[in-house]
Amino acid sequence: MKLAVVLLTGLWACTANAGGVLAHYSSEAARTSPGFTPSASRGQTLFQRTWATSAGLPRCTICHGNDPRNPGRHAITGKTIQPMQPAVEPTRLSDLVKTEKWFRRNCREVVGRECSASEKADVVTFLLQGTQS
Repeated sequence: MKLAVVLLTGLWACTANAGGVLAHYSSEAARTSPGFTPSASRGQTLFQRTWATSAGLPRCTICHGNDPRNPGRHAITGKTIQPMQPAVEPTRLSDLVKTEKWFRRNCREVVGRECSASEKADVVTFLLQGTQS
């Protein structure tokens, strides 16, 4: 029983950290767009959109798959990528510095530029939701 409580508490803490990452990006987005509210629908659209900036990596789903609850595989290296949804992979989105590093890298490669704070907040919202709309 104690182990179950510890595991559930740890899962909640990681999801809460993801909430902190979301709060950070939402706050940053609100600075330039007062009244900004993150949208899972916009996040899903961004995540699944074909950007065609990179021939090998035209969209996020090429590596991460359409469902953030499932693992992915890097399209070029073949390396396994753990699920993006924090409820499935508790360390996902739990560290703002690490999350920002990956957004910076992946946005530049796939989108062709750095993603805005509002785009990041939308994608994080989608990943926290973790299901298809």
